[in-house]
Amino acid sequence: MLLTIFAVGLVAQFVKPVGDALQDKTFIGGALFSLVGYVLYDAVKELSASFRTPPEVEATSDDLRLLVAGAFAAREVSICFFGYTGESLFSAVKQQLVWAERDPGSTRKVAIRMLVPDFSRAMTVPSRVGPDGAPEDDRAFRVRLENICIDYAKQLAECAAQLAASHPVEVSCEYRVYQGIPREKVCVFNNRVVLHGRYDITATSKHGGQLLYDPDGLRTDLRIWSSDRLSDGPKVRQWVEVMESEWKLASRTDWQRIE
Repeated sequence: MLLTIFAVGLVAQFVKPVGDALQDKTFIGGALFSLVGYVLYDAVKELSASFRTPPEVEATSDDLRLLVAGAFAAREVSICFFGYTGESLFSAVKQQLVWAERDPGSTRKVAIRMLVPDFSRAMTVPSRVGPDGAPEDDRAFRVRLENICIDYAKQLAECAAQLAASHPVEVSCEYRVYQGIPREKVCVFNNRVVLHGRYDITATSKHGGQLLYDPDGLRTDLRIWSSDRLSDGPKVRQWVEVMESEWKLASRTDWQRIE
């Protein structure tokens, strides 16, 4: 779990009033969460366009909202995801698109790219837990997961269309599918910050009385790399190249179609 000190440090770098208060030692720790909740939207518009992160930290999927908000402070926003269903990132991105429709600030271009498994193919994970723990393909489960992703894609497409219609902002949100099981969870923000973790592919859940192999992305621990740290530069560049290659090879979908 991300420690409180990371949350304080992250907000202090993104939101100047909070950072100043910390320096003056006038900030009371117990007021942090209420303050952030109150000022986050207005403060996002004033974030530094150079995306920064604190020293080496680990985060969880629950901390994506602050990182997505930081990415949206830039004039050109680029967010690329590779993983399972992308539930946690979807929620954070949708919230920022809604806020940007009210006031986009300096943002003039937004590109959201989501890479999820090809649930139309037989899979070992996600799947049904068979005898002796052996995975058994479960088409109904795959269809349910695919429908979740389709719904996410259409919601983001609707938000993108509303933002583009309201302001001079170029917006694109696209989903593609890759072959294979969801082992890795990767998020790249503005080609400067990378979050990476590995799913527990043996994690299980129950649905309709069946036990299923169902990776829990919300509990996946993520390591942060930032190009603001010289030692992280090569790793960030490596992941950016990997993500571009995966995107190029992934299959297109028509999920963004709004009916």
